[in-house]
Amino acid sequence: MFRRILIANRGEIACRVMRTARRMGVRTVAVYSDADRDARHVRLADEARRIGPPPARESYLDIEAILAAARDTGAEAIHPGYGFLAENEDFARACAKAGLVFIGPAPEAIAAMGDKSAAKRLMERARVPLVPGYHGEQQDAAQLAKEAGRIGYPVLIKASAGGGGKGMRIVRAAPEFKAALEGAQREAQSAFGDARVLVEKYLERPRHIEVQVFGDTHGNLVYLFERDCSVQRRHQKVLEEAPAPGMSEKRRKEMGEAAVAAARAVGYTGAGTVEFIAEQDGRFYFMEMNTRLQVEHPVTEMITGLDLVEWQLRVAAGEKLPRAQEHLAIRGHAVEARLYAEDPAREFLPQTGRLAHLRFPEDAPDLRTDAGVDAGAAITPHYDPMIAKLIAWGADRRAALARLASALDEVEIAGLRTNVEFLARTLRCRDFAEGELDTGLIERNRAALLPARPPLSEEMLATAACAELFAEEDAARQRAAASGDPHSPWNRVDGWRLNQDSHHAFGFAEGEDRHPVTVHFGEAGWRMDVAGRNHALEAERLADGRLLVRLDGRAWKARAVRDGRDWHVFLGGAHRRLTLHDELEGLDIDAGGGSLAAPMPGKVIAVMVKRGDKVQKGAPLLILEAMKMEHTIFAPGDGEVKEIHYAAGEQVAEGAELLRLE
Repeated sequence: MFRRILIANRGEIACRVMRTARRMGVRTVAVYSDADRDARHVRLADEARRIGPPPARESYLDIEAILAAARDTGAEAIHPGYGFLAENEDFARACAKAGLVFIGPAPEAIAAMGDKSAAKRLMERARVPLVPGYHGEQQDAAQLAKEAGRIGYPVLIKASAGGGGKGMRIVRAAPEFKAALEGAQREAQSAFGDARVLVEKYLERPRHIEVQVFGDTHGNLVYLFERDCSVQRRHQKVLEEAPAPGMSEKRRKEMGEAAVAAARAVGYTGAGTVEFIAEQDGRFYFMEMNTRLQVEHPVTEMITGLDLVEWQLRVAAGEKLPRAQEHLAIRGHAVEARLYAEDPAREFLPQTGRLAHLRFPEDAPDLRTDAGVDAGAAITPHYDPMIAKLIAWGADRRAALARLASALDEVEIAGLRTNVEFLARTLRCRDFAEGELDTGLIERNRAALLPARPPLSEEMLATAACAELFAEEDAARQRAAASGDPHSPWNRVDGWRLNQDSHHAFGFAEGEDRHPVTVHFGEAGWRMDVAGRNHALEAERLADGRLLVRLDGRAWKARAVRDGRDWHVFLGGAHRRLTLHDELEGLDIDAGGGSLAAPMPGKVIAVMVKRGDKVQKGAPLLILEAMKMEHTIFAPGDGEVKEIHYAAGEQVAEGAELLRLE
């Protein structure tokens, strides 16, 4: 076994590999960009090396810098994680040339499966079922449009060289094809440095099912069963589970053997995933093979009791697979949720900012958290906005879903918007709970999964008011202790007023909504006035930092976290951010004014309008590339374009005014 390995990745996967390596007595070397200098994976590693500035192309994709770090630290092997260089044949070859073991498949296997069009031709020869489509080398727009017509709409345009939903467009009619092709090619070029695409028949209500395969250098190949990854937004997975609901033993064997045949066709070694698209009647077709460990591998680990990273290290060190196919079995059910910094209410727009507060439920035999960040870390525009993964196990699917939904209710993240509540709603929606899965589940249940924000409850306001009172008491004690007269009445915070009612008034705001709250101090205790109603109020601080609050006959536990002037309240799986204003202070509310600001830092890819154009509400105005994805800026209403402040190719900062409508 290796004595020291370098992990050529960051975040959650780097931390995940380190956990297994430490258990096996293998020392780890982390690499980091300037943006990750204080990152969790850097602190968890036995040693770390800087490899460049924040942009991935100048750091995590810099092959020479990574090899130099391995050479300088005496690493014997490199684990690529997933993403970045994990499926880069040139990197695998460079490792071998430098005398380093690449913990992954041979460069030839990566090359064979990395080009999706060539891979499909190879699978056709191996008699693995394929979706009708065009996988040829001809990339002329007219030829591709002709092939789309031959296949029959709707069709799916997909990047040949990558995955993760990038460079992918659904086209439902011929007039839409040209614009969709240009967008897919642009995104593919940006993400993978390769603009080539393939065109396939788009299946309505398909399921996305993938099979975990493993091979060793002794010719052994096994499949470790399947995962259902159908629940997606923007063609990217958000919930994954194993085994796939409704899968018969006969179909499981057929898919597993097809996956092994695909892997055997390229002489595969190490961990890989063969992805299939399946129709509701059970028919399945090869889609692609990911020649690396997958983000969703923990659900496979939970149902098999295996450590796939350990298998990777053992295979890379020349050992045989630890188990044969007949010794592999499924135990129970597991489901994983990906926690992202994104705003589901704004088409899942990625978010950037500092994680002011971060708290996950404690790990247990039936619950696991894989995270790559700590409280105080920043989610930057340079990398993927995933915060963590939460994985739950149960004796059956219903138990696993219930465990994960309960765990999501305990997650607390403050500082930027996340998809935590959206994930909990998805787990509890009828279609998902009943196993009626397909890639359109989110859109089909959009009204239920993305509801309007409910009114702010009295419980939330009472929690925030109590938290503020306790904070003021603490501050007063500190002032008193530091003053020359610790018993001075000026250090009191009980709202005392000469010849007046003793009270404290708060002005909480959520967005444009103002919520005044008044707490009265009397001999019988506190009373709270809110929205014209008066309530008896009590509160105490618990040992775990939460508050136990009582309002009339109701009692609940909640956590309130302060970040500047904001109170983040976590109660029953819900999170609300309340900004505290002085009771006499007015609120500054931005009325919009017709300007359109960049929702995040990025680069302008295309401007679809010019000064003086008349546009209607919903018309596309500009395309911004950020966090590896394209984001279209639409007109918020009818109007005329008065000013355009940026041209294609220019970088913009978050909040920068892109153009002005009147």
